[in-house]
Amino acid sequence: MWRIVVDGRPLVAKHGRGVLDEARGLRALAAVPGAPPVPEIVAVDDDEGLLVTTWVTTTERVPSHDEDLGCSLAKLHHARPGGWGGGSSFVGDCPVDAAPVGDASTFYGHRLTELARATHLEDVVFPVVNRLADLLPPGGPSLVHGDLWWGNVLWGADGRAWLIDPSIHGGHPEEDLAMLALFGPIPGRLVAAYNEVRPLSDGWLDRQSLFQLVPLLVHAVLFGNGYPSMVREVASRYA
Repeated sequence: MWRIVVDGRPLVAKHGRGVLDEARGLRALAAVPGAPPVPEIVAVDDDEGLLVTTWVTTTERVPSHDEDLGCSLAKLHHARPGGWGGGSSFVGDCPVDAAPVGDASTFYGHRLTELARATHLEDVVFPVVNRLADLLPPGGPSLVHGDLWWGNVLWGADGRAWLIDPSIHGGHPEEDLAMLALFGPIPGRLVAAYNEVRPLSDGWLDRQSLFQLVPLLVHAVLFGNGYPSMVREVASRYA
């Protein structure tokens, strides 16, 4: 990834797999009224694996950024995609099946199954897959960012919380919140702002780890290290 300046305009040039997916995701997020802002696409060339977007000027994070993210994320989750799944074929650099399916259990079951097989963690993940119909909350699908860790949030100098690097699909809104909580706590003011726009269902905190299984498995695929043991610990809670 490079910061470049063209005719005095700062831009970001990104090279790699999945740039067409990322461009589609940015366009989908930008089309939702009130959703978090995203960089504007300047150019995309899938043959060359190149994506060029506008540069987002950032600043130090302040409480109003969290409130803005909570409110705008809730508005994003009002958007209804065509079904469960679909969207991006990558989560970060990890390829995933983007085929749309008819219900939540099938979608999350398929995603957990493919990632468990890739990491040889079938013994602990498959019992959870078999219980998904009882574990998953009602509602959805909503349009979700799909890879919403804190590194994909930019604290804009304009006071807005900007999103980058989406892996959009039809999923449950709690998925994005669970991903935020995976690498740092979610501020209470963010949750409060979210609830004012789109109240969370009872028990969402109890399901947070359930929705963290997919990103943990993605990290196990990409990085190994201690992530398989984390998958085992989390899966044991829901088996």
